[in-house]
Amino acid sequence: MFDLTIDPYLHFDRLLKEAIEKQIPEANAMSVATVDDRGIPSVRVVYMKDRTPEGFVFYGNYHSHKGLDLEENPNVCLNFYWPAIWQQVRVTGMAVKVRPEESDAYWKTRARLSQIGGWASNQSEQIPDYDYLARRVQEYEKQFEGQEIPRPPHWGGWLVIPTEIEFWFGLTGRLHERYIYQRTEEGTWKTFMRSP
Repeated sequence: MFDLTIDPYLHFDRLLKEAIEKQIPEANAMSVATVDDRGIPSVRVVYMKDRTPEGFVFYGNYHSHKGLDLEENPNVCLNFYWPAIWQQVRVTGMAVKVRPEESDAYWKTRARLSQIGGWASNQSEQIPDYDYLARRVQEYEKQFEGQEIPRPPHWGGWLVIPTEIEFWFGLTGRLHERYIYQRTEEGTWKTFMRSP
């Protein structure tokens, strides 16, 4: 039985651990939905890299489609879906950039080629062909040869601070269980169930 008195982050950690133990590929992958300045939604899959006491952290290019969307409108929705265990978690909240030192620390853990890619790719911009990108990779490999690659100023993390977290448990007959945590103005959680 799902216990709504338990902190939602502890529930999330337990579900993620279960997904990892069941060897669900890329269990930390999540859909990230944003809205641009014209009100047009967009969604993509990224990796959650940290779950802090404040929320969920992911990294990317601040000049990308998602980065520009979040600059214009920080409202965001995340969705983790683990079909093998028939469970999902939906997070609605506000995205804020993490501190530069946090982005620096994570950047240092990335593979060197991924770091080169962070410099070479003007993410979401139109390019003439793949050879153009390959040439840019070679240029940056040469530029940073034999040295540590610094984090580009246009690359870093976002922290999604939840205003609502929904835990969904699939059941037969589509009579799914939906448990909701809503953040109150006082910073506590209001909890309830929703009809499937």
